[in-house]
Amino acid sequence: AQLGYANLITLNYKQGRLAMELLNVALSSIASIIALFILTKIIGNRQLSELNMFDYINGITIGSIAAEMATSLEGDFLLPLLAMVIYACAAVLISYVASKSEKMRRFFTGRSLILLNNNKMYKENFKKAKIDLAEFLTQCRINGFFDLNEVQTAVFETNGRISFMPKAQERPVTPKDLSIPMQAEKPAVTVITDGLVLSGNLHYTGNDMQWLQKQLASFGISRTEDVFLAMVDGNNKLNAYIKLREKPDRDVFQ
Repeated sequence: AQLGYANLITLNYKQGRLAMELLNVALSSIASIIALFILTKIIGNRQLSELNMFDYINGITIGSIAAEMATSLEGDFLLPLLAMVIYACAAVLISYVASKSEKMRRFFTGRSLILLNNNKMYKENFKKAKIDLAEFLTQCRINGFFDLNEVQTAVFETNGRISFMPKAQERPVTPKDLSIPMQAEKPAVTVITDGLVLSGNLHYTGNDMQWLQKQLASFGISRTEDVFLAMVDGNNKLNAYIKLREKPDRDVFQ
């Protein structure tokens, strides 16, 4: 009986320890998510879009520390949190210094390299950019240039992307080329998302609910709840898309 009682105590102890470890991981994960969110706001949205080499390494490092913080079973999350703050502060400081000094900006983020210009390719810049001809030609095709004779200039940017400027005779014709006067366009404004009317956006377009319901009625829609997306364009025209429950007959893109 005493042996069975001891086993029961051991089992309860293990279960309690496991529960504590799971709770610790859950709380640490929540704390790491909050810390990552705050630090990302401090660093800026550039960390989410156009990354240079330093931003890339810094982002991976902070993410790795956050993962270690979330799965740490010792309960001491202050040390990884401090490391995350130091990395974030370093990123902000370097970004500030780079914005104030051209030399420091080039030191930390590098500089743009001309790979091709006026039918001349610069091999040394290809070496500096660590890019070979096969990858360069792939990027040309991705950007719609299957013939290098159509490219005037190709520049390797500091974020690792290649910018292309087509030759004058190869670029698309614009209304300016044809001397056609054009009015300034306004961006479309979303007024309904998944059945929810965005009142502020609707008023921004200069319209009200009565106008919206009248426009929806012209599409044969009686309820805003049936609308998946509705937008008002620059000409004050409503474009609405209803919620469809059925799936397409065939996926032609696979």
